[in-house]
Amino acid sequence: MGKFSKIPENTFDELQVEAGVLLKNFDPTAPELVDDDIICATTGGITPSCVPTYSDWGEDIDNCPNGMKELMRVSGWECTLGFTALNTTPESIRLSLGAADIAEGKITPRQELNDTDFSDIWWVGDRSDGGLVAIRLINALSTGGLSLTTTKNGKGRLAVTLRGHYSIKDQETVPMEFYVSKGTEA
Repeated sequence: MGKFSKIPENTFDELQVEAGVLLKNFDPTAPELVDDDIICATTGGITPSCVPTYSDWGEDIDNCPNGMKELMRVSGWECTLGFTALNTTPESIRLSLGAADIAEGKITPRQELNDTDFSDIWWVGDRSDGGLVAIRLINALSTGGLSLTTTKNGKGRLAVTLRGHYSIKDQETVPMEFYVSKGTEA
């Protein structure tokens, strides 16, 4: 083996394993799984994404090369959580629609957004050392709408894409946070 063909000794302790779970509430300082907080069963994994958008303040300056580091600015973040839900509960359908109301098993989309349509959603996954990795999507709202796929002799699948949103009350907070806790099992 060559001298540059190695991996860190702690690699296998730090692996994120399995698909994880989507939760309504979670406290990373006192991690506990409460069954009532589980949003839905999923299939095909869960895809969190947090991508910055950059502005180049030098792009219109004569003789200034594009991408000069001193003139680059972060103009925003696109934070999303994508998954496929198997549960077709009124709440999972409302979550996929975004702006909707539930009344006696009937889910009705509406034209306007309410502040209550936005909620924090947590993804929490296990680490191979017994610890966890957690992601909080802040002010999550569906941007993909409802897309239900059915198959003969199969399970219905509800595709959901949630996007985190900034708040006018806290304009500096990027709508996604990340947590890693080491475990004790090695």
